[in-house]
Amino acid sequence: MTVNRLRPRRSCLAVPGSNPRFLEKAQGLAADQVFLDLEDACAPLAKPEARHTIVTFLNEGDWTGKTRVVRVNDWTTEWTYRDVVTVVEGAGQNLDCIMLPKVQTAEQVVALDLLLNQIEKTMGFEVGKIGIEAQIENARGLNNVNAIAEASPRLETIIFGPADFMASINMKSLVVGEQPPGYPADAYHFILMKILMAARANDLQAIDGPYLQIKNVDGYREVANRAAALGFDGKWVLHPGQVEAANEVFSPSQEDFDHAELILDAYEYYTSEAGGKKGSAMLGDEMIDEASRKMALVISGKGRAAGMTRTSKFEAPEA
Repeated sequence: MTVNRLRPRRSCLAVPGSNPRFLEKAQGLAADQVFLDLEDACAPLAKPEARHTIVTFLNEGDWTGKTRVVRVNDWTTEWTYRDVVTVVEGAGQNLDCIMLPKVQTAEQVVALDLLLNQIEKTMGFEVGKIGIEAQIENARGLNNVNAIAEASPRLETIIFGPADFMASINMKSLVVGEQPPGYPADAYHFILMKILMAARANDLQAIDGPYLQIKNVDGYREVANRAAALGFDGKWVLHPGQVEAANEVFSPSQEDFDHAELILDAYEYYTSEAGGKKGSAMLGDEMIDEASRKMALVISGKGRAAGMTRTSKFEAPEA
């Protein structure tokens, strides 16, 4: 089946699957994506009950306009199989993706894909409908990220998990997302770019992980701007106060959105019969061509996904 895997994910809200109050509140927040967490946000003894709580909220809650995701436990634990079976059998019709944490090899993604195939066939669901989000959280996962990104047609996103990653490489910092003391450059640049390249080479989205200083919105915005500048599609939010910042940072400005729309309209006109069938043309003081069109499509697409409307209109020059 054909599924639109490129969903809006500017803000990806983490919600503990064991906390009904938080699950209720999350439905009213302006996050693009909500993931109900069975992993780190759930104590081991709370996981079995949390699976059923998540099923109830997926089936009975109002998640209109949101991408609905459940983060299961990773394959090295004893919980993964039961997480997937319980949630997908119980609420597969109201679920968009399964997030798999601590992915280290392509085979781990394939294993989840095969299990989802089995459940969908058994339950009579559309096979292939449920997507997979792969979280990279250690050095081995990063080294294998290209193979991971190619592992399944269900894949929708590659996610950077900074906390576990920092621990896995012995990074000298206890503040997740901040630069380690003593390093004069961006310690995350290589990591983020490697994830971004693997994602883009396979038409996937790239998502930055959490910023744990939840009351420091300015700090969150600074770290989010770093990822957005590179081309990431969104970032996790751990607190309602971070949602607005994420949505703003990962949306184009009104000026950029209007300009992108003008480029698209102008290029369509100038390459047409009426516009002279030109390969390049001037838009004001700017020369535009096919490369300009491709860049404008990215900005326009993000703006439209964010619900933006243009405030200017292209007018063809008089003959």
